[in-house]
Amino acid sequence: MTCANAPYVARDLAHVWHPCTQMKDHEQVPLIPIRRGSGAWLEDYAGKRYLDAVSSWWVNLFGHANPRINAAVRAQLETLEQVILAGFTHEPVIALSEELVAVAPPGLTRCFYADNGSSAVEVAMKMSFHYWRNVGRTDKRRFITLTNSYHGETLGALAVGNVELYKEIYRPLLMDVITVPSPDCYQRAAGTTWAEHSRAQFVHMEAALARHAHEAAAVIVEPLVQCAGGMRMYDPVYLTLLREACDRHRVHLIADEIAVGFGRTGTLFACEQAGIRPDLMCLSKGLTGGYLPLSVVMTTEPLYAAFYDEYVKLNAFLHSHSFTGNPLACAAARATLAIFREDRVLERNRALAAHLGARARELEEHPHVAEVRQRGMIVAIEMVQDKTRRRPYPWQERRGLTIYRHALERGVLLRPVGNVVYFMPPYVVTPQEIDLMVEVAREGLGLATCA
Repeated sequence: MTCANAPYVARDLAHVWHPCTQMKDHEQVPLIPIRRGSGAWLEDYAGKRYLDAVSSWWVNLFGHANPRINAAVRAQLETLEQVILAGFTHEPVIALSEELVAVAPPGLTRCFYADNGSSAVEVAMKMSFHYWRNVGRTDKRRFITLTNSYHGETLGALAVGNVELYKEIYRPLLMDVITVPSPDCYQRAAGTTWAEHSRAQFVHMEAALARHAHEAAAVIVEPLVQCAGGMRMYDPVYLTLLREACDRHRVHLIADEIAVGFGRTGTLFACEQAGIRPDLMCLSKGLTGGYLPLSVVMTTEPLYAAFYDEYVKLNAFLHSHSFTGNPLACAAARATLAIFREDRVLERNRALAAHLGARARELEEHPHVAEVRQRGMIVAIEMVQDKTRRRPYPWQERRGLTIYRHALERGVLLRPVGNVVYFMPPYVVTPQEIDLMVEVAREGLGLATCA
């Protein structure tokens, strides 16, 4: 640790409890204090720079300290920083809602705001349950989810997730859900296409819906990519089949687009690739370009209408967050959407994604890489102990940590999910920076698999 960083690290470790971290690790693993960011790069107090290959936990879209988003937040700060959204409103939240409705899958016309992704999932689950209650179906109170799924850390969101690392210890606190095998295409048989595997896996969902539709409020899925579950991916045909089955069985479809929305999978929203519209769509992370906490649940007029009644009926959705629809966050989100509109971002990303995929696929020849997979601007590299049998390394060996530490030394922020190395960079990344990311990952794989 350099002398310039040391005082900040000491002050931090005296008081700060970091997320998703065994704090004892920081006796050995360096904590990096960041003083500024610019574009795809972060800089510590010693002046060392780090290429942000994971978009600072998948939130940053257009680079750190983006001048256009800065200007929008700065201008909003001069007029209104916060106001209660119950009984009051403001231009930024009105305009943002109009702009979201204009770009979302047709039919999603109502926006309910919260602070973060987990909160959005909680809102969507409560809305679905409450809708069925309001229309007289009090028996519909359960949720159907996929194995290997992740939807957040609050108790409701954790219950409908399926990553045991996060969930197991809290199981006594969680509601019982119906879990169906994932369409994860890493599990496909040799010679089977993604579409064939995803279609075949749908038989499990169809069976669950047939058996549980009378008691199921909603199915919740991460469209196309199960991010925290190891960047496992599946074909859009699964979503097409799911939408039809949910309609047939009268069960809501909740699309958790918190991580995959706003261009990550190649389209603005992942659901577009299946040509479907969910009943509720959860958005956060990239919604503000990674600037400020904000989330939104978008839903339909029929669902909204079930809550629209006389107060004495007690049908209203009495859910709230103090900073719901915060004007500063809404201003950042509006600036983010403006960049998408004005800069032909998705078109530019197609070229970046092609370059990223081509360079990453060079790692397929590595003796301990079982698969390199891609969906748009998300690329994942599956590191295994035995490539032929696809046998993973024991999680206790923490080989991904070796890659993380090597990458920091080389000036790249990579944060593997277990044994999966992935790239999810900001959209301002250059082909040369992509080359650096892949080269550092190659070096890290060599170090992590040499023993």
